[in-house]
Amino acid sequence: MIKVAVTGASGRMGGLIIGNIINSDNLELSAAFDISNIGMDAGEVAHAKAQGVKISPAEDMKDVLISSGTDVLIDFTIADATFENAPIAAECGVNMVIGTTGFTSQQRDVIDASIRDNNVAAVISPNYAVGVNVFFRIVKEAAKYLTDYDVEIIEAHHNQKKDAPSGTAMGTAEVINEVMNNREYVFGRQGHAPRGKEIGIHAVRGGDIVGDHTVLFAGAGERIEIKHQAHSRQAFAAGAVKAAEWVSSVNPGIYGMDDILGF
Repeated sequence: MIKVAVTGASGRMGGLIIGNIINSDNLELSAAFDISNIGMDAGEVAHAKAQGVKISPAEDMKDVLISSGTDVLIDFTIADATFENAPIAAECGVNMVIGTTGFTSQQRDVIDASIRDNNVAAVISPNYAVGVNVFFRIVKEAAKYLTDYDVEIIEAHHNQKKDAPSGTAMGTAEVINEVMNNREYVFGRQGHAPRGKEIGIHAVRGGDIVGDHTVLFAGAGERIEIKHQAHSRQAFAAGAVKAAEWVSSVNPGIYGMDDILGF
């Protein structure tokens, strides 16, 4: 069995991931971390059956990862937390699945360096839903034929999401820019804002929207819209657990969902 630890164990995503681990034939929950519900059984906090795994504070991460024999750490928290967690896991020889978004370039450089320097494997992706990664492929293919069209990306998420635009929106822009020769990114518009050769990126925050992403290609007399809508966070949790199983059997390095899906 592959032993998996989860950060943000008391949160919505953490709970879903723990539920998926419990239901897996190949994974077992080995550790859980959060700033709340410390000392409580992680399975019960996730509204599943008790696992005999108590939620620990992040300060104890090194000791807990080593003593539990954890193979993989799944981290879907916030950028500042993952920035602290990832180097600790790497130093412990623990592989990682990272779904956190909103890193600065400096934070990402430190995380990447810790993975390489400690000879571990990590999957880092802004979105673990299989459908989103197919969406990326469709958008890139469309961009090859629409290089003279205006491009706008609109994303919508729940009112508790802290970073904007979403990592998935930025990932979409990067996929398009691989074809469209490094267009400038413009984040929203206000006042005098004539459109040039750019990719417009817009963020909507409201209610309990799980995650919507739309790419608009607009040309003379027509437009094409490509959209992905997540109906449930289960799509992300299932992908993260799939990634945890996959990353435990590959060579050290940094991977994405493209690698897992064989694109």
